[in-house]
Amino acid sequence: MKSFHLSTALVLGACQVTLALWPIPRSLQTGSTIVKLSSGFDIQLSGINHAPDDLSDAIERTKSHLQNDKLQRLIVGRGAADSAKVKSAPSINKLTLSLNSGAGQAKSIFEEATKDIGTRSEGYSLSIPGDGKTATISANSTLGLLRGLTTFEQLFYDDGTGTSYTYQAPVTIQNDSPAYPWRGLMLDTARNYFSVKDIKRTLDGMSSVKMSQFHWHIVDSQSFPLIVPEFPELAQTGAYSSGEVYSPSDVQDIVTYAGQRGIDVLVEVDTPGHTSIIAHSHPEHIACFEASPWTSFANEPPAGQLRLASNKTVSFSASLISAIAKKLPSKLFSTGGDEINQNCYTQDAQTQADLAASGKTFEQALDSFTQATHAELKKLGKTPVVWEEMALEHKVTLANNTIVQVWISSQNALAVVNKGLRIVHAPSDYFYLDCGHGGWVGKNVNGNSWCDPFKTWQKAYSFNPQQDIPASSSQLVYGGQQLLWVEQSDPSNLDSIIWPRAASSAEVFWTGTTGPDGSPLDVGTALPRLHDLRYRLKQRGINAIALQPHWCALRPGACDL
Repeated sequence: MKSFHLSTALVLGACQVTLALWPIPRSLQTGSTIVKLSSGFDIQLSGINHAPDDLSDAIERTKSHLQNDKLQRLIVGRGAADSAKVKSAPSINKLTLSLNSGAGQAKSIFEEATKDIGTRSEGYSLSIPGDGKTATISANSTLGLLRGLTTFEQLFYDDGTGTSYTYQAPVTIQNDSPAYPWRGLMLDTARNYFSVKDIKRTLDGMSSVKMSQFHWHIVDSQSFPLIVPEFPELAQTGAYSSGEVYSPSDVQDIVTYAGQRGIDVLVEVDTPGHTSIIAHSHPEHIACFEASPWTSFANEPPAGQLRLASNKTVSFSASLISAIAKKLPSKLFSTGGDEINQNCYTQDAQTQADLAASGKTFEQALDSFTQATHAELKKLGKTPVVWEEMALEHKVTLANNTIVQVWISSQNALAVVNKGLRIVHAPSDYFYLDCGHGGWVGKNVNGNSWCDPFKTWQKAYSFNPQQDIPASSSQLVYGGQQLLWVEQSDPSNLDSIIWPRAASSAEVFWTGTTGPDGSPLDVGTALPRLHDLRYRLKQRGINAIALQPHWCALRPGACDL
């Protein structure tokens, strides 16, 4: 057995091959022996007497993937290149899953995945012998077992005749665990609507690369598709149509589906900005509703913000956030706080009157508004999540446990950390999936997107989570996420705009900046593995876009500069 170096290609027969795990484990040893799964291959539990239902379901999904992926290796000749050796290869009859001693009673994957950020146990160890004996996965939690199953699936290919095999045995992974707990993807479902089916397919892709956090930007100025039983009028007047809504059962379905796949769902209700749509049912709470020209009152149309200086609006906002957050299992909830337009409030007579009556400045009113909404989250045991402006541009008092998402520029991360606040990297200069597709506003013949250029997977992959962060504050970096704002996206291009690009950060925040051999992560050696992931996602019904011509994918390195 030998340690596998990311810069090393194995040679099997006359075919160059490349290790195809994503994200690459932080600990890894491989060989070059072919072993196959027997026709009676099974996955069994060892020492777990009462398996949670979602662990049993995860096992069945893995067995289905092993049987139905039918992915042949990305080499010239595909599976036929290995078929002769596969016939005579030793067979693995069984994969056993076990919890390490001291792990205690097996909790559901859902329970483990929705624990407070930073307390989740995702590590696992995996062994595939080269002689056909039993393969094993062990972990401290069912969530760790799920992560191990995800790795196991990626090791196997089809030889073209229906036999699943790996060419890298023996495989040993010891205590592979994520460098950061937050490995996420944000989806905006307000500018354009996405069905439950679309979201579940996205969650499947996220789980396949061990992402842990789905940030659901569920409402915005353009639409309010979320049905809140305590405030039914919001969706009745704010959804694009009665068929483009998320009912409480829809939300529960998505949250459960995600949790069973190792993903926590962070819901965001952006306040006080990005709330114009609320005026259709509650005009008394919205300042500068659809004011013109919109460029003077908002970052995009329609203009309109919550009247943050009004006691009635503060009470309404706090009650709304509480009504939504109390039904969600996540310990996290986002109140947003980005792109607040002060001119909107300056021009709003009601807000100016409320400020005068209270004797508060705009900043003091914003602080009071935020304190009120965050107090509701604290009552529910939730941790508030905000955009970076709350920490850097406004005089808002934030609790020490607040998580700040840095989005305007990666260079702003240090300023947030210097305030002692936890951060999640979400910078537009690395992780915005919507950039580079041209401008979406009308009557602008030469318009480009504000965050040009297009953010390639290579750009995202080059990100260093600890860049400029002092070692004494490194623990404040909780991870990062890709983001898709959907002004120019809907179900027709959802898969292709996310995948496989979003997987780049999944590896950055799982593996860190160095591979299992200690060498820096490198786009050259990553590309063949990302090709492999893309083809596997396609086999599973996710319409991931091609990275290169098929000819290049079959010949690692042949299309490098």
